[in-house]
Amino acid sequence: MIAEAIGTFTLVLFGCGAAVLAGAGTVGVEAVGQLGIAFAFGLAIVAMAYGIGPISGCHVNPAVSFGAFISGRMSAGEMVQYWVAQFIGATVAAGVLLLIASGKADYTLADNGLGANGWGPGYLGEYTLMAAFVFEVVATFIFLVVILGSTQKAAPAQFAGLAIGLTLVLIHIVGIQVTGVSVNPARSFGPAVIVGGSALSQLWLFLIAPLIGAALAGVLFKQKLLEADED
Repeated sequence: MIAEAIGTFTLVLFGCGAAVLAGAGTVGVEAVGQLGIAFAFGLAIVAMAYGIGPISGCHVNPAVSFGAFISGRMSAGEMVQYWVAQFIGATVAAGVLLLIASGKADYTLADNGLGANGWGPGYLGEYTLMAAFVFEVVATFIFLVVILGSTQKAAPAQFAGLAIGLTLVLIHIVGIQVTGVSVNPARSFGPAVIVGGSALSQLWLFLIAPLIGAALAGVLFKQKLLEADED
């Protein structure tokens, strides 16, 4: 649980931190842009995969734990414990990010936010609710296929962290303009509960859609449709 809390904390602090502290709207620095934000999320996963992977498997995402549960790789009790740690880690990270960002004179929570997810008028590409929901389900499904596939017994374990991190980079490159990219209920929860407003009212989608995508992937592995033949 400590490993999962630290891992989720790192993902939210550096992923959302790239958007808030070095994103396109930042004054006085060279903006990293969408590509830089995508790599911040992905590299955080790569780092934590090798740092805490041997301890907890580096889920750092309630959807990943749910997919592992559906596929039969962990118990319901273990999943709930992971969820608690992940949501705590994400919320603490959002608080720390606010504390850091507030050290800049022109930062305001209302104007600059904390990298919260969303959709619709006024949010990035202004995509519709349907587009946001479909993207989050499909992207999480693909993410879980890579995670469950690269961590199965027949896969080369030493490359799993790299494959998973690069997949998250790819998902962000495609989807930042759609939803800011969640594929992770904890990542969405932390910033939303602090920012409030529309981020909090739209949080439901980023809790439900990733779990649906994760469940679909989990079922495929549970039914052995994507399990490699170890022989």
